[in-house]
Amino acid sequence: QVQLAESGGGSVQAGGSLTLACAASSSWYRINDMAWHRQAPGKQRELVARVTRADQTEVVDSVKGRFTISRDWSKNTVYLQMNTLKPEDSGLYYCYMDAYFGSTLRTFWGQGTQVTVSS
Repeated sequence: QVQLAESGGGSVQAGGSLTLACAASSSWYRINDMAWHRQAPGKQRELVARVTRADQTEVVDSVKGRFTISRDWSKNTVYLQMNTLKPEDSGLYYCYMDAYFGSTLRTFWGQGTQVTVSS
């Protein structure tokens, strides 16, 4: 059974920083992409940043220059460093992973960690 354990959420004032971490529970499968999505109240879940198996990274325009995604292969962990946070960054942040079990690609989500940015 695969689990994604998220940590690092919290409440900060605008301009502050937080670092989120997401650790996958085991490594007997082949991890492909890992990513962070977020969902604000009343809005759809949206991609924030992604890192591929080849360590290529992508962040959406609204967080470019402020957020950085990285991963530690040795720990099966993905991080999201969030700087210069804005109130509009508030929401529930979900970790995402897809992984190969043999030739089958499966997707997994974490439970979410709350980020609240006050003005």
